[in-house]
Amino acid sequence: MKIVAKSDLESYVGKSLGASDWFAINQERINAFADTTLDHQFIHVDPDKAKHTPFGTTIAHGFLTLSLLPYFQTTMADMIVPEGLKMGMNYGFDKIRFLAPVKVDSEVRAVATLKELTEKKPGQYLFNVEMTVEIKGEDKPALISDWLLMYFA
Repeated sequence: MKIVAKSDLESYVGKSLGASDWFAINQERINAFADTTLDHQFIHVDPDKAKHTPFGTTIAHGFLTLSLLPYFQTTMADMIVPEGLKMGMNYGFDKIRFLAPVKVDSEVRAVATLKELTEKKPGQYLFNVEMTVEIKGEDKPALISDWLLMYFA
């Protein structure tokens, strides 16, 4: 992550904040997520039944892919935070669209663009970051979201 002077934050609006590292989605991770969320739909956890679906294999939960955004953010060298950062928090989403399934044993990464920046109060910055989760070797992304992050500096 890059630490940016408060006076320079606005200059990043509309710019890419880079890409995360690639991350493998294996069946063990999908099963663990199913156990955590109690969502054991066969398309996620039963490889034998999933073979007979249009996907031909199990797929990750959409919310599993979405839940990786905080991790992806930490691996982005060009992600910015305000100088004097005391803490950051998830503020929610303006939009989330699940566009393509993430098949088991795929690799995914996130690409970020700062869409908007609002100083809500002095030292309190709301970032609207477009996060696109790409699937290695696929044309269509797994998801696109407008993620709201609040930073206190």
